[in-house]
Amino acid sequence: MSAVTQRYNVGGIYLQRPFKIRRLGHFGFNVEKLPEGREFYGDLLGFTAADALDFSRAPWFPKDADLGDPRGYFMRYGTDHHAFVLFPKRVMDHRADRKFAPEVTINQITWQCGSLKEIVDAHTYFEEQQVRIQRVGRDMPGSNWHVYVYDPDGHTNEFYYGIEQIGWNRLSKPRDMYYRGFNEKPALPQMSEAAEVAEAQQKGIDIFSGHRPQPPNGAHYDVEGVLLPRPFKITKVGPVGLFVEDVERAENFYTERLGFVRSEESVYRGARCVFLRCGAEHHSVALYPKELRRILGFSEHTTCMSFGVEVGSYKQLRKAIEFLKGHGVTFVNSIPPELHPGIDYTAFALDPDGHCIQLYYYMEQIGWDGRVRPASERRRVNGQWPEALEPLSDTYVDQVFQGPLG
Repeated sequence: MSAVTQRYNVGGIYLQRPFKIRRLGHFGFNVEKLPEGREFYGDLLGFTAADALDFSRAPWFPKDADLGDPRGYFMRYGTDHHAFVLFPKRVMDHRADRKFAPEVTINQITWQCGSLKEIVDAHTYFEEQQVRIQRVGRDMPGSNWHVYVYDPDGHTNEFYYGIEQIGWNRLSKPRDMYYRGFNEKPALPQMSEAAEVAEAQQKGIDIFSGHRPQPPNGAHYDVEGVLLPRPFKITKVGPVGLFVEDVERAENFYTERLGFVRSEESVYRGARCVFLRCGAEHHSVALYPKELRRILGFSEHTTCMSFGVEVGSYKQLRKAIEFLKGHGVTFVNSIPPELHPGIDYTAFALDPDGHCIQLYYYMEQIGWDGRVRPASERRRVNGQWPEALEPLSDTYVDQVFQGPLG
């Protein structure tokens, strides 16, 4: 039976798939310039180091090759163990259990679902729908239960439940607790996280021996009343923009197989672009034809058009641009509004590998009737950045960052 006619009971609600994507949880790149990337995403953008994973310990790692730093870095902006990962591309190209297409430098696009049962049922669903599965289980660090699949262009999409949370003491889970990792589809039910902690203590594991990042230096910027090392704070990640071979094929995969909803489409220089959502935000994924890469002057080494990073306010966005430019970061000024509908004031910065990072403070929210705001009613950006803006009906509606800023 096709994905659009079968119905599944998901927590007592009938849906067309046995899972429901709630949000973009985390994202990552495979990079050539790892030290420079760590400085860009950590020191400049403000992602906090949560953990590192040494791939040289893996059985597939080529022991006689000089691949540079063999570690992958897990980074966060809030309480999720990681919202962003930065892995060494030369190491990832040797990985046996994952295959990256030549132009795919995106390590993963990771979507949060509502329960462990949804993840287990999603694995069965993907098998039935003949979606190519990469792996299933539970990785450490992070502790999230997951299933990984490939989209038609070879991008890795991970679906997960239950990522580790890091609290006020800034400690991640210790390595001695990694024995609860899984390399296969888990049987249900599983013990709770609280039970895992109790079990670890019974085993004599020091649960407070995990990684704690160094305290930030130079926290002298007043960010809405809190002193931080930079004049802005990341409050959300996404959307993700992808260059694809066939927009219609990719759209069908993300809507029919994964359950995204099309918000709208635009045409730029004859190229059809599609914007898809999984919740109330205007779009979580944007699909662009590959021929736009050269037109826009983007790097042709990657299929990533952009990775979105939301900051806490319009004031912070202006300060972020000033701060990053002051540290020598290159910005792209040729992105027309047709390629980011639902986002008004925005800026596009390039990381050391040439990946485009979209900075913004606001995204249009879509209500119960599923209708996007008409283009005629959207804020017009004419190239001027005033000191302050008049509010829209959904200004700050998507600002749900919890916890202290630093």
